[in-house]
Amino acid sequence: MFHPKKVAISVVLSVSLFVVGCAEEKTETAAKTPPPLNVETVTVHKKKLPLWMQYTGMTKASSDQEIRARVSGRLEKIYFRDGAYVKEGDRLFLIEQSEYKSNLRSAKAKKQRDLASLALAKADMNRYRPLVKDGLAPRATLEEYEAKYGELLATVEADNAAIQNAELALSYTRITAPVSGQVSARRVDVGNLVGYGESTLLTTILQSDKIYAYFSPSESDVQKIYKFRSRKKLPAFIEVRGQGEDVLKRKRLDGYVDFANNTVDPLTSTISMRATIDNRGRSVYPGTFVYINVFVTDEFDFIMVPPQAVFEDQLGKFVYTVDADSTTKRTSVTTNYSSRYYTGIAEGLHDGDRVVISGLMKVKDGRLLEPTDVTETKGIVAVMKAHKLIPDEVTE
Repeated sequence: MFHPKKVAISVVLSVSLFVVGCAEEKTETAAKTPPPLNVETVTVHKKKLPLWMQYTGMTKASSDQEIRARVSGRLEKIYFRDGAYVKEGDRLFLIEQSEYKSNLRSAKAKKQRDLASLALAKADMNRYRPLVKDGLAPRATLEEYEAKYGELLATVEADNAAIQNAELALSYTRITAPVSGQVSARRVDVGNLVGYGESTLLTTILQSDKIYAYFSPSESDVQKIYKFRSRKKLPAFIEVRGQGEDVLKRKRLDGYVDFANNTVDPLTSTISMRATIDNRGRSVYPGTFVYINVFVTDEFDFIMVPPQAVFEDQLGKFVYTVDADSTTKRTSVTTNYSSRYYTGIAEGLHDGDRVVISGLMKVKDGRLLEPTDVTETKGIVAVMKAHKLIPDEVTE
């Protein structure tokens, strides 16, 4: 039997369920759509920027002098404090001299005796020459005097050599610094016997006003450096931590590359190179691990991005760029040069592209963004200026 009230109730229930379902669907859709992600971006441009290639390496003193005893004897004096800075010619050690002074006096006395004998032989020779000429004396006697005179001349020459050796040995008892630098701790104490049996090591001097920074770029990097370099003498610098109140700051020490090995290490496919660094303030010690920055060229156009913006997966390297509608786009790129401060992009980016540099763990392809352009403060030019890689007058 047909009941109008029941039909009306059923229609109302159906409409209610439909409205509720639509509302839930809209709520669920709204919940699945995340809000725009706040990120920082930089706008890239292709321009001439100085290309610096960066490597890790170790410093070494430009001169490492071992100070050894060249004569034997008892050590009498030490003139320096352990670890002090000494100048070339400064006194370091004194070995007892009595024996060597005695040897020198003996050598000089022997020369005086031989000079007296030489004078007598010369007088005898001069006296006999006219007698032999006039036939009043045999020639054999004159020849004996001439031979004696020549023998004594040779003896005096030997005496001169003996005196020089004695003076040299005496000078070796006074040990001075061959170069300026920092002296190590003494290896022997006053009163010790030195120089017996072997050349005793007394101390060492490291010359660090000028310091070497050794690094090992790959063979391909070395080929690129020499292919694209725009200067014959390649500038280089290292950064070291400051001292005193500036301990948190980094100090730049400049120099130049002055050596590259002529062979490739077969185990690592690298080539050893060296930069000579001005270290007059002795800001860095030998044996310190450092970053060496080597200038290559400023004559080519590059597009550069911060290193953290470049990702790599099974499909290759990519960055996240921002479309006109503020949506993320995965952009495949090919890189060339890179350092701690930038990565060069060979292919994939163009002038004016906006590259995401923050919030990268949350960014996905197609994600709606709320981008903030920080090119002026965090762009490549700003970063390179901060590390003194380019002049201040260069702009983005």
